[in-house]
Amino acid sequence: MTDDGRIVAADLDADDGDERSLRPRSLTEFPGQDRIKENVSIAIQAAQGRGEALDHLLLYGPPGLGKTTIANIIANEMGVAIRTTSGPAFERPGDLAAILTGLKEHDILFIDEIHRLSRAVEEILYPAMEDFALDLVIGKGPGARTVRLAMPRFTLIGATTRYAMISAPLRDRFGSVFRLDFYDAATLTTIVKRSAEILGTNVPEDSAMEIARRSRGTPRIANRLLRRVRDFAEVRNGGVVTLESTRAALAKLDVDDLGLDDADRAVLRCIIEKFGGGPVGLETIAAAISEESDTIMDVYEPFLLQCGFLNRTPRGRIATAAAYAHLGIPLPDQPAPPAQQGGLWEDE
Repeated sequence: MTDDGRIVAADLDADDGDERSLRPRSLTEFPGQDRIKENVSIAIQAAQGRGEALDHLLLYGPPGLGKTTIANIIANEMGVAIRTTSGPAFERPGDLAAILTGLKEHDILFIDEIHRLSRAVEEILYPAMEDFALDLVIGKGPGARTVRLAMPRFTLIGATTRYAMISAPLRDRFGSVFRLDFYDAATLTTIVKRSAEILGTNVPEDSAMEIARRSRGTPRIANRLLRRVRDFAEVRNGGVVTLESTRAALAKLDVDDLGLDDADRAVLRCIIEKFGGGPVGLETIAAAISEESDTIMDVYEPFLLQCGFLNRTPRGRIATAAAYAHLGIPLPDQPAPPAQQGGLWEDE
């Protein structure tokens, strides 16, 4: 940490007990997302070659895919400090202005959930991103005047799970926009084995693959399940992780073979058992299972859609035949197609 409180990316390694210790610290250590890594690597090398700040970046995608990790890797690769905050933390424009004026040349400002910035706060960002200047209003009433303060050239990295909620003026000011995709099982297996090594736990290949297969394509979930598997093995299996102990631990967590948990199954059962398989509106589902509609849309639906268990239609959500089969619920009887009547000139 620097004297003025800025966090250098390398400082994140200090706390080995924190989840941040599992975060990769360079692009070479970061598995998956090859297209993003290649483009970011080119941008970093170009910026360093010119001695400039990196262009502003926007990262979006479901939670837990590595948006914060990539931001810290960029700071580490650039050799600059990073300030990390989130959109809801800014209540007034002055809050953002205070942080912006504290940045040094080429520093990185990382704003998570940037779509939750208020419009007044967002207006401060426009000249800061384009002209590296702050437009401040001094005084009130007829005597008020605008003062423009020059700022050091910095890099803004925004992260969001709701790309569509970012206003067009803000979205257009980012030089690069990258979408993070879900990870395949092979990549997640690599992540699990790397995390197990850092945690000092010996996880065999089949156990790592079992954890990866049930991690919903998300590294954050894979690391969480790994910790619970390690805990179960230490308490119930003499500290030895095996495929059997891994499956037993995941069964205790109610994580099934495809990675669905109680909440996922509750969404599907609600649609199937209470509303005849759909279509049913999102707000109705949320009320029926006592869950926030945003949580259902951002956390549960992406994976259910990826598995082919859910369909979105203009009339609402519909459970697919695959969802019935996975839950062991027989499909409802389909109405017989209407009998076709013979044509007027058709022989009887």
